[in-house]
Amino acid sequence: MEFVNPIRDIENINAIKDILRKHSQRDLLLFVFGINTGIRVSDLLSIKVTDIWDGERVREFLYLRDEKSDVTSAHYINHVVQGELEKYLSIHDFNESDYLFRSKKSNQPITRQQAYRIIHNAAKEVGIPDNIGMHTLRKTFGYHAYRKGIAISILMRIYHHHSPSETLKYIGIDKHDKHLVKVDVNL
Repeated sequence: MEFVNPIRDIENINAIKDILRKHSQRDLLLFVFGINTGIRVSDLLSIKVTDIWDGERVREFLYLRDEKSDVTSAHYINHVVQGELEKYLSIHDFNESDYLFRSKKSNQPITRQQAYRIIHNAAKEVGIPDNIGMHTLRKTFGYHAYRKGIAISILMRIYHHHSPSETLKYIGIDKHDKHLVKVDVNL
């Protein structure tokens, strides 16, 4: 696997969303789900409708079991992902047992290669020169979460890393980089 960087520029993220929105709601959802949750591509592609839909509404959390550690983790489904999920589910006829990112050719999920092509081609169309793929989404999530003040310890747990320096390197943060964090409590 080639090294990829996060998508740092919000304008590029929004441009990719616009391109994917014109192409397919499924592809837009794939991108939005990835950058808002940091879930691995293998886990994203294995999500079934019942995992995120309770029959009436989108679930607040997606629970995934890590194959390696046999630990179940909860991933918050924020309002951006919820909105795209609701649109997607309303325009397709799904059964509870269907894969969320179902192939147009079969009842199986799209392949890792297809997911890569979707994201890579949209990024190229936007003009991003970096190597962009599915792993980029995971790193983009961490990069922006950290920039918004999420503690590095939380990101370490999400990524199963053992040190802050490992996580900072992974999400593309230079430890000498200084940035201001807004601690906006608003009580």
